Amino acid sequence: MIAWVVVFTVAKVSKLDKHGFEIKPYSLTYKNQNVQLILSRILNRTQRATRIFSNISVVLGFIMMGAAFWYLASNLSNFFVKPESFSEMTVLIPGVTIQSSSNIAYFLLSVPIVLVIHEGAHGIVATLEKIKIKTGGFAVFIALFAGFVEPDEEEFVKAKKLSRLRVIGAGATSNVLFSFIIAGLLIFNPSFALIMPDPIKGVFYHQPLGVPIVSVTAGSGAEKAGLQKDDIINAIDGNSIALPQDFAKIKLKAGDTAMVTVIRDGKTLQIPVVTTPSTDDPQKGMLGILRAALPSYEPVVPYYIHWSPEVFMFLLWLWMLSFFIGIFNMLPLPILDGGKFIHTIIEKKVSEKILKASMISIYAVTFALFGLNIALSAVKSGFITI
Repeated sequence: MIAWVVVFTVAKVSKLDKHGFEIKPYSLTYKNQNVQLILSRILNRTQRATRIFSNISVVLGFIMMGAAFWYLASNLSNFFVKPESFSEMTVLIPGVTIQSSSNIAYFLLSVPIVLVIHEGAHGIVATLEKIKIKTGGFAVFIALFAGFVEPDEEEFVKAKKLSRLRVIGAGATSNVLFSFIIAGLLIFNPSFALIMPDPIKGVFYHQPLGVPIVSVTAGSGAEKAGLQKDDIINAIDGNSIALPQDFAKIKLKAGDTAMVTVIRDGKTLQIPVVTTPSTDDPQKGMLGILRAALPSYEPVVPYYIHWSPEVFMFLLWLWMLSFFIGIFNMLPLPILDGGKFIHTIIEKKVSEKILKASMISIYAVTFALFGLNIALSAVKSGFITI
């Protein structure tokens, strides 16, 4: 809220309303009437590729809608049938569910890129289909972001059904295709394995190498023995360490010398560490390290781009927002492209009364599925923040 007050104040003082902005206490909207000219120039250079893309968008529109429905339904089923496989969900809102300053920064940097790609695809395909674009721009509603291209409503309604489906499906398709490009920049990076589903992970990565060391406690046996940050522990006293939970089976006493096997710069080292007493139990021995909460994976192909942590996190946010906005934007809800997509398919095939009743039913089922996933995530893990 404080950030919004600052944005609103700066917009007012800078008199942005004289430069195409509409400023209200709860929103900031920018409209540009020259978008059609820009889109036409882009289309002139990419017309053939855009035509192929527009046709693919219709097919992928159906696939993405089905995938989003399947995910929500199967995840909901997991909550009751297979709780350990239930994936918690939340709505990303800066300052509310996104509380880390670094994550807020990555979110704010990624969202404009995702929106430009999404709305730009709508606009280019609309231009291809000879549908005039009146304006384009973006809007900020306190902590929520939206982008838009505004087609001429009369021309859009008169356009062929297939043309409208191409335009509607283009936004989500562009996001998902862009997410594949980003994934190509991240693939084989050991950190990217941590968010991959197990069936896909096995294609790109071997079994976990072990558990990385996040930090070494000053004055501890680990520091004196020479253990370092980013060393990967894969065994202690001959007991394999592949996952963080494997540490639970290691029982050390204070003063013991533990033989710790680590991987450092691709080499396996065995380092003897004299344990120190635990602050909770003086009889219990501690190595003096802070380990990662997740394992490290070895990629099938050892060649990948070694991004800096900051660049990697930015690309990860860009991938995540592009992929999930693309998929879930095809859910049939009134404010999403999926709602327009399914409405376009059904209209004129049934009476207006049946169409309205059908759309309300579809919206209700979709909202219930989505809402239950969010609500049950809160039940399982409380208020989710990142």
